[in-house]
Parts: sequence; structure tokens; C-alpha cells
Amino acid sequence: MRRRGPDFRRPARRRLSNVFWLTLIGLLILLFIVFLSRDSHQPTSRSPYTKKSFRHDRTIEGLNVTEEMLSPDSVARQVNDQISLAKAFVVIAKESNNLQLAWELSAQIRNSQILLSNAALRRTPLTTGESETTIRDMALLLYQAQQLHYDSATMIMRLKAKIQGLEEQMNSVNEKSSKFGQIAAEEVPKSLYCLGVRLTTEWFKNSNLQRILHDKRQLAAKLEDNNLNHFCVFSDNVLATSVVVNSTALNSKDPGKVVFHLVTDEVNYAAMKAWFTMNSFRGVTVDVQKFEDFSWLNASYVPVLKQLQDSETQSYYFSGSIDDGRTPIKFRNPKYLSMLNHLRFYIPEVFPALKKVLFLDDDIVVQKDLSPLFSIDLNGNVNGAVETCMETFHRYHKYLNYSHPLIRAHFDPDACGWAFGMNVFDLVEWRKRDVTGIYHYWQEKNVDRTLWKLGTLPPGLLTFYGLTQPLDLSWHVLGLGYTNVDPHLIENGAVLHFNGNSKPWLKIGMEKYKPLWDKYVDYGHPLLQQCNVH
Repeated sequence: MRRRGPDFRRPARRRLSNVFWLTLIGLLILLFIVFLSRDSHQPTSRSPYTKKSFRHDRTIEGLNVTEEMLSPDSVARQVNDQISLAKAFVVIAKESNNLQLAWELSAQIRNSQILLSNAALRRTPLTTGESETTIRDMALLLYQAQQLHYDSATMIMRLKAKIQGLEEQMNSVNEKSSKFGQIAAEEVPKSLYCLGVRLTTEWFKNSNLQRILHDKRQLAAKLEDNNLNHFCVFSDNVLATSVVVNSTALNSKDPGKVVFHLVTDEVNYAAMKAWFTMNSFRGVTVDVQKFEDFSWLNASYVPVLKQLQDSETQSYYFSGSIDDGRTPIKFRNPKYLSMLNHLRFYIPEVFPALKKVLFLDDDIVVQKDLSPLFSIDLNGNVNGAVETCMETFHRYHKYLNYSHPLIRAHFDPDACGWAFGMNVFDLVEWRKRDVTGIYHYWQEKNVDRTLWKLGTLPPGLLTFYGLTQPLDLSWHVLGLGYTNVDPHLIENGAVLHFNGNSKPWLKIGMEKYKPLWDKYVDYGHPLLQQCNVH
């Protein structure tokens, strides 16, 4: 029994080794098959990409436009040069009214462009053989153009002439635009003319208005009370003046202390009286005068009045015939002939009993209480105003003729300009320093208009030179009638000035600023509705 044990174990060991070798051989065969499979598929999978890459390299080489155009033998470059020259000749031919040549050149340009396009599509350079006919036909046309003096020198001269003509046309258009803009600014809108006529009619036919005004004269003592806040406006525009008064009243902390002195002309006197009699402005006192009633206002005392009555001056302002119209139209604005524009230099004579006055233009809107201006310290100066020298074009040299020795000797060209339109005037100092006499002196020196040309600001700069106290910028914000203004300045401004041609009551007014003015107009008033004021 013991001898059978070993005999029984030997066959089992033999079977295990056979299985091991069979398994190993199978794995080797499987690996060999896999290896052969990879080798057989790898070239097939790579070959399309290899061929594609090869074709791409050849394509890039065939489309190397830079090398072709730099080559001295490039046919494509010759064709391109012909096309560029032909395009220039087409323009000149059209300007010379040679439409046949222009048409032939354009047709040949199209043929040359088609030739270049076909070469680009097939990705091969142009050959001399296929482009010979096109190049020859284009060369004949270019030669014909050159025979007609369409050469480079002629082209340059024509272009210069064209540029000069366009500049002259632009200058003409700008001049006409300026002229028409000035005319639009000076014209009285139909609606405002209607309002003036209706108010004048109402004044003369309604005796009740005159009685109300007579009763108001009991308040005459207020007109000379220096404990009150006195404002003055010189205007012939009823609606604009009404906005000034209304906005001041609505924003005043104590409207009962506000007194408005309005001065107008004979034509608008009745309309002004009627409007400010039939309307109440929160208890504000309003007095209306006409400058024709001022006995002191005559040519013997007022130099500018004598000049304005001169026929030569009137011809200069109205026709420009003296200098053949060379002076810009803004310098010849007939509004400078209006005495209402010059009354600001005679405020002590207009209001002899007053000691301090706040002067306002009629194209402003008041947004805040202005009473603090009456207690502001002017430090012995006559005029309190906001300076405008933040930019160089608002300095003295911009307004005055510094080639004149009189100007050069007395005034610093870099001195700060300041704004007319919201000014505090100390009339006591004015009379003491004889400021009106200073104004007269400079007006007489400028009889030939060699010191300045434009408006009342230049003589104001001369008159109040060294007599002006700068005010905080927030008191007076300018530019709403001609430019864009910082919204932050508008929000914080006490007085908004629509200086410029785009007045808010005109159609040419700047739309985005018009609501600032509109809110002080009662468009529901019967007379405004009858006259279609909107």
C-alpha cells in the first residue's frame, strides 16, 4: 500500500506542467497576432494624413503671394499695378467728362480682376501667355489716358484743385449756417409776437388792469428801500423776463423781500405792464419802466448812443459794406444797436436811490435762493461776477485787440474774463469810483472799433478791470445755449445761463436743456394757449 502513493502522484505533476506550457504558447500566439494586426493597420491609418499634409505643403508653396509679388518677373504684380493706375484714371476721366474712356477703363479693370481671381482659384501663378492680351489691352488704354494728359502731375494738380474747391465750399456752408443761425436767433417767433400784441391790446382795452397797477403804486416805497433785495432786468422779451421773475420768486426763501426792476422799450412797454399786472409771483414786487423816459439818456451824455445813431456804424452792423463783409456776422449783430444792451453800464443813473443791485440777463433761470448774494463781501470792488478763465479762450487776449498800444499798455492779456448775466453791483462804490466815466472813456477810444468789435463784454472787461470780485462758480453756470454742460454743474448751479444762439424759447433751442426753462412757464395760461406758445 505504501508503494502506490508515489506512483499515484507522478501523473498529476505531469498534467500540471502540460497545462502551463500550453497556456504560455497560446499567449505567445495571441501576442504575435496582435502585433501583426497593428503593423498591418498602422500604415493604412497614417497614410491619409501623410498625403493630406503633403498636399497642404504644396498648396502653401503654390499660394506664396508675397514671393510672387516681389519677383521682378511676376505677371500678377504687373496686372495689379495696371489696375491701380487705371482706377486713378477713371476718376480723372469722369471729372473731365470723358465718360467713354472711363467706361472702357472700368471694363478692362473688371477683366484684369477676373484674370487674377481665376489664378487664385486654381492656386497657380499667372503666366505670360494667358495674360498677354489683357495686359496689352490695358496698356493701350493707359497710354491713351496719358496722351490726354492724365499723368501723375496732372492728377496731383487736379486733386489739389478739388481739395481747394471743397474747402471753399465748406467755408461757404459754414458761413451760411452761421448766418442763418444768427438770423434764427434774432427773429421774434410768431407765438411771442402774438403774445406781445394780445397783451398790448389787453392793456389798452382793460381799464381794470390800469386800476390794479395804480393801486400797486402804494408799494412804491419798496422800490427805494435798500433793506430789500433789488433785481434788475433789461429786456424786450415778455416771456423770457417772466421766467426770470417766476424762477426767482419760486426759489426765494422770502419772496416778500424781492423787488424786480424791469426796463424795456416803448414797443413792449404796455405788454410788460399788462403781463406783470395780471399775474402774481408769490408777492414779489415788480416795477416796469421804459428807457425812453430817462431824460439823462441822450447823445451828449452817452457816447455809445451817439455812435449807434451814426450812419456809418449802422451800415457796419446791418450791411457790412464798410469792410466788404469780411467781418464775421456775429460781430455785426444788430442787437448791439439796442440801448437795452448798454443800459447795464448806467445802472446807478437808472436807479439813483439804490445801493446794491443784482443784475440778471433775460436768458437765465434761477434755481436757488439768491438772497445771500446781497450780503456777500465784495472787498471794496464794484462788480461781483463768476470768472470764466478755466480755459485760455476766456482770458482778456481773446476779447481785446492787443496789437493796439493802448490795450497793451493797460491790461494783462492773461487776466481772467468773467461773465455778464448774473452780477452783483455795489452802486455806492460805482458812484465813488466813477465807473460810468471809465466806460465812457473806453467807448470814445473805440469809435473806430479798433479796440474790440463784439458786444458789451469787452467794454465791461475794460471798465471793471481791477474792480471785480470773483464769486463761487456755482452761482452762475454758463453755456446752456451753445454747448454741453456738466450735469453736476447744472444740478448745483444757482443761476443757469442760456447764453448763445440756442435760446430755450426758440425752435433752435437745445432740447435737453429746454425742460429746465419750461417748468417756469405756465403753458396753461389762456393767452399763451391762444398764441400757441409751446
